[in-house]
Amino acid sequence: MVILSKLADYGVIIMTHLAETAPSQVNAVQLAAETRLPPATVSKVLKLLARAGIVSAVRGATGGYRLARAAPQISVADVVAAIDGAMAMTQCATTASPCDRLDFCPTRPHWYRINQAVERALDGISIHDMVAHSPPPQLFGALETSAS
Repeated sequence: MVILSKLADYGVIIMTHLAETAPSQVNAVQLAAETRLPPATVSKVLKLLARAGIVSAVRGATGGYRLARAAPQISVADVVAAIDGAMAMTQCATTASPCDRLDFCPTRPHWYRINQAVERALDGISIHDMVAHSPPPQLFGALETSAS
């Protein structure tokens, strides 16, 4: 089973909340209360998202966070990458952790293709789509096709 990290999951929750409250800015304490996530975790995730340029931060008593660009321009893949780094379904799908079976593994090329497909799928869903009340049409069509 492939599971996103808890922080990446929280990042998507935080981003959808910011999209729903846009263009207003929300401070970390308020965001934690409204999303029912732990305040320290919300602060950590917001710092990672700000470092990646996905949210912008304003310091001070009236400060807070807001989306750095429009919700349709931010993909779920952007959020996951900001928190977890480059996506990889298996260890051999990254260049950072070469496997000792690299020279003779018959599945390695296929994991790259699978990795790219998952990344494209997450890249095809925007934060705006996550806020919408129905799935994006391309995703709904793909689900219908794969179910038959």
